[in-house]
Parts: sequence; C-alpha cells; structure tokens
Amino acid sequence: MTDENSAQWHDEPTDYAQVGKLPRFEAASAKDDKVLSASSSLNITAASADPELLDLPWHIALEDWPAENLAALPRGISRHIVRFAHLGGSVIAIKETSEHVARHEYHMLRKLARLDVPCVVPVAVITGRTTLDGRPLNPVLVTRHLKFSMPYRALFSQMLRKDTLTRLIDAQALLMVRLHLIGFYWGDVSLSNTLFRRDAGAFAAYLVDAETGELYPDLSTGQREYDLEIARVNIAGELMDLLDGGLIEEKVDPVATSELIMESYRRLWTELTEKESFEIGERWRVAARIRRLNELGFDVEEYAIKTTQNGSTIQLQPKVVDAGHHQRRLLRLTGLDAQENQARRLLNDMDSFRADNNPGMDEEYSAHLWVSQVFEPIVRSIPRDLSRKLEPAEAVHEVLEHRWYMSEEQARHIPLAEAVQSYIDSVLRHRRDEAAIMLNPDTAMLKILEVETEESSRYGADESIEEYPDVDD
Repeated sequence: MTDENSAQWHDEPTDYAQVGKLPRFEAASAKDDKVLSASSSLNITAASADPELLDLPWHIALEDWPAENLAALPRGISRHIVRFAHLGGSVIAIKETSEHVARHEYHMLRKLARLDVPCVVPVAVITGRTTLDGRPLNPVLVTRHLKFSMPYRALFSQMLRKDTLTRLIDAQALLMVRLHLIGFYWGDVSLSNTLFRRDAGAFAAYLVDAETGELYPDLSTGQREYDLEIARVNIAGELMDLLDGGLIEEKVDPVATSELIMESYRRLWTELTEKESFEIGERWRVAARIRRLNELGFDVEEYAIKTTQNGSTIQLQPKVVDAGHHQRRLLRLTGLDAQENQARRLLNDMDSFRADNNPGMDEEYSAHLWVSQVFEPIVRSIPRDLSRKLEPAEAVHEVLEHRWYMSEEQARHIPLAEAVQSYIDSVLRHRRDEAAIMLNPDTAMLKILEVETEESSRYGADESIEEYPDVDD
C-alpha cells in the first residue's frame, strides 16, 4: 500500500464543543471528505495528510506485522493489540479497536491537546482495512510517540524506592487535577494509562488512554470522587503486582501507598479552588495565595474578591487557573520549551545570574545572556556520545544541582566549566541512555518484558500484550 490512490483522507471531527462521548456515526459523508483519491476502501481520518502512513502494511493484522516495521518498546497488559511502528524519522503507536472507540479517543485527545493538557498526540484513525483476500480487519487509532517518556513499568529496571514511587503518584494526582479542572472525566485512571517524563528530579505525567474519557463543562463532586476511587483501586492492584515481582521495596504497603493519591489530589484541589477569608488589612495574602499557586505550576488568570456584609473581611477564590506558569515565562524569556519543574529550576538560576551580574539589567536581555553564557555552554560541553542520556533541559538542571552540591561539599564557589566536567565524568557517563533504552533495551529491561509476557498468559488469550503508545524516558 504505497500508492496514494489506495486511501481516502478525511478531515478530523470539528465538533469540539461536543459534551460527553462522541455520538456514534459512520464515516463522514463524501462532501466532507478531504479526498486524495476515491478508489479504495481504506479511510484515514487525520488533522493533516501524511503520505508515509500509506507505506505501512494495513492489509496485515496488527499482531502479525513484520519486524522491519516495528519498534521495540516496553509493553503492558491490555485488552487491545498495540504495536509501535516506524513512521519516517519518528515512532508511532497503533492500537486495534472498534471504529467508534477509535474515533471517540481520537476526538478526545484532539480536544485535550487544544486545552493544553499533557497527553499523547493523536495522528489518525484508519478504517476500512482488509486483507489481500478481502477479509475485514479492525480499525486502528494511531498516536505519536512522546520522546523522553516511559510507562511506569519501564522505570522499574531496578528496584524503585518508596520516595520515588510517591513522586510518581504525586505526578498522577496533579494530572488528575488538571483534567478535572477542565471538566474531563477519565473513567480509567491508572499508572498503566499514564506516561512519565523526568522533570527536574520529579516526574511529569501524561495521559495515554482516553478511551473511556468524557469532557463536560464542569465535573460534579461525585464524578471527581469516583475517578479518584478508580485511581486508588487500580494503583493498589498495580503496586501489588510490582511487589510480587520484587520491583519495589518490601516495606511498601500497596494499599496505603495508593491512598496517597487521594491525599495529594485533595491537597492540590483545595489549594486551587477553595475560598479563603482574611481581614481587610491582610491584602498581602492575595499575593501569597497566588505565589503558592505558581509554585504548584498554575497561573491565576482571574480571581474574585468579595467583601462580606460587615466589611471587615475579604473572600478570595481563584476562578480560572491554568498550568504552566513557569513554562510560559521561560518560553517567553528564552524560547526554551521545558517541563514545569525544569522551567522553575532554570528560572531560579536565571534570576540568580541576573542578581549576581546585572541586577539593573532588563529581564529579557539578562535572560538572553544567561542562555548564551550558561545554558548553551553546558549543552555544547556534553560529548556527542552522551547527548542521548537526557534531554537538554534535564541535563542542565542536573549540572546546576551538581554544582550546588560541589560548592556545599567544598565550601567554595565552583566555576561552571569545572562543575560540567565533574558532572560528565562522575554522573552522566554512568547513566543509562534514556533516549535509546526503549529502542535498545538492556538485560534488566528485557527481564521486565519477559515478566510482563508471562503475566499476559495468566490473563488468557483475549487479553493481549499492549505496547504503550509513547515510551522513552
């Protein structure tokens, strides 16, 4: 199927205001099609036409695809057949499912992307697949591989410590809060349906599976609590499985640890949405509340202040909050696109650089100097054979942290060049290659994949192994 005349291309759905689940419907009518050809039953619904999709063997059942088309990435248990494939110079995930489910999930992911929610990027829905002898094949959903991300199981090539596990759950809780704030009900919250990227010592979570998701103007307390209960139960089961496999410390209590997501979620939700009352003379608390929200990664776009009847107190309630305060500031000042915690760490160093060298200088110009004198020299100093260990923003963060620890230990100011060389020699050279580990798994990772393959057999033939749609820490 390498000829462009072998498929019809359709525009993606445009009813983005649709509440709840996408209505069931058949393929779009001919007048709505962005038709590149009209001589085949293969139908591709996508935001843009990517002719390289036609080079893939859609006439073959996904579980039987030839190895030359596949990318070796970690897998987990799923009721669907999922495979990773090479598409030009990138990697995509392909999931076989029903047409309605594929279209609904594609539609949800497109809407979430427009709302700037961390999630995988949908590429296309492909229907009308048949074998060479005319036997029908299941439709597929195609999503884009998310670089430098991993499913939670891929983080367990070595035993995970309890505090690291807690950070994973905190990242999951923050993702749930962000989804609930925009009115998204997930319906299948779990670590398995989430991808994680390193974010300045913490983790950033991304939604992978939106198959059961629904988007509403607002969520009720009952809807949020039910989503939270699903998360608690699913995570407890996943942790029990990891404990049984010796991949987390024995002292970890799966049930108690899973309940941390309830505590973390409610703490975040309260900080973001709760009304606060204070005396008229304590207006500084408005700024303090906004600073706390900024530290959580949210920006207050609007807030409401109401004076009470006796006129002695004020009620403050943020009305519209949006994640990415530090990301946006870093992007505005430097053009660098980083995770939220990475952005916060880089901005702190940028502010210190300005205070130490040019306190009266314009912020934008000082940021330009910081990029040219700190960020870029660090990135250029990393040898090419080590450049795939970490993404640039995370590497710069780790160098700055390493420099701080060196200064504390030696009680002296450490020049940047000395800190960079020390970090490369003592830390970076000994790290696993996180950009390539999924494509070239080491012995430990292969062992995990073998365990997961054994697990899949316990679930029966109907529950096949799923390769997560975007993996690569």
